[in-house]
Amino acid sequence: MSDLVEATDKFVMELFKEKLPSSFVYHNYTHTKRVYKSINEIIEHSQISVKDAEALRLAALLHDTGYTVKHDGHEEESVKIATEFLEGKDVDQETIKTVNKCIRATKFKDTTPEDELEEIIRDADSSHFGKDYFKEASEFLRQELIAQNLKNYTPQEWRDENIDMLINEHKFYTDYAIKNWQPEKQDNLASLVKKRKKFKKKIDKERMKAQMKVKYKDKSADRGIQTFYRTALRNHIKLSDIADTKANILLSVNAIIISLVLSNLLSKLDNPTNDYLIIPTAIFVMFSAITMILSVIATRPNVTRGEFTKEDVDNKSVNLAFFGNFHRMELDQYMWAIEELLKDRDYVYKSLTKDLYFLGKVLDRKYRILRWTYTIFVLGTMISIIAFAVSFYFGGGRVA
Repeated sequence: MSDLVEATDKFVMELFKEKLPSSFVYHNYTHTKRVYKSINEIIEHSQISVKDAEALRLAALLHDTGYTVKHDGHEEESVKIATEFLEGKDVDQETIKTVNKCIRATKFKDTTPEDELEEIIRDADSSHFGKDYFKEASEFLRQELIAQNLKNYTPQEWRDENIDMLINEHKFYTDYAIKNWQPEKQDNLASLVKKRKKFKKKIDKERMKAQMKVKYKDKSADRGIQTFYRTALRNHIKLSDIADTKANILLSVNAIIISLVLSNLLSKLDNPTNDYLIIPTAIFVMFSAITMILSVIATRPNVTRGEFTKEDVDNKSVNLAFFGNFHRMELDQYMWAIEELLKDRDYVYKSLTKDLYFLGKVLDRKYRILRWTYTIFVLGTMISIIAFAVSFYFGGGRVA
């Protein structure tokens, strides 16, 4: 690095530090050094004079200094700053003219490089298109545009903008850039296109899903109806389980009572002195036996014939949600019936309604029998206690 280039580098760094707004997250000293590095790559593989090479290096360092003054038209501001700085360093006018010419060549829109030097500076300034830091640099540029209220691109819009830029607007001019940066540029472009296709596929899928939802909205079950059937059926099954549990408790308790009575009292009834215990014992055992019988009746399953005909399915008169209506049918017949059922939403709801209704009927029977069972158990216990008390009072006094 020559003394002039080194002095220019320090000048640009201090200028950006003092005057460049913090919103310039892309067009800053980092970008300038990247352009400077890229231009050196091209210079090393080009047949240009030492003087032209120095002019290119100076242009690379000074080309974005105009951003410290304004955004639009910054190239001309950069020319003014470069001219003032270089004249202060006693640089000859021919070099200053070449530097300014190269700075103006970085104006991308509506300009085409006119000579080799302009091609070199243009390729160096846009070298990030063919670098592995393209994604990072591109995002910084998007954020810069947003921060300065110039363009508020969404990530998807910015991706499309970059694809259009890489395909239709940008090109490398120098042999070195075409050979070394163009392949990476193509990879970056392919990555953007792949992301766009993936995003488009996702959007299409969501759009199709929304269309299907609208299309079948009237045909699909309303969420409130589904919740009603689900809750009602669950409650019926739970109540049925509770009834069975209650019946099993009564059955177990009375079985234990009868076992104890038969093992402890029955052997004592052979003694004539214990005749007074026969009647209360008989009452006690009778009520316990009735309670057991009613408990068994309450839990006793009632299985229907388990068959249906094609006419039953066509007439929608068979409830395929209850096993008692199909347990004797062949698998292929049942599968056919279910397919017919699922074709008709009304038939589905009708079957669920029937299932709900008959579950209610079963529950009504169980709870009515259980009510009588508990009543008989309580009355039997009370009558048995009274009978034992009366028998002990009168029979026990006679033996004494």
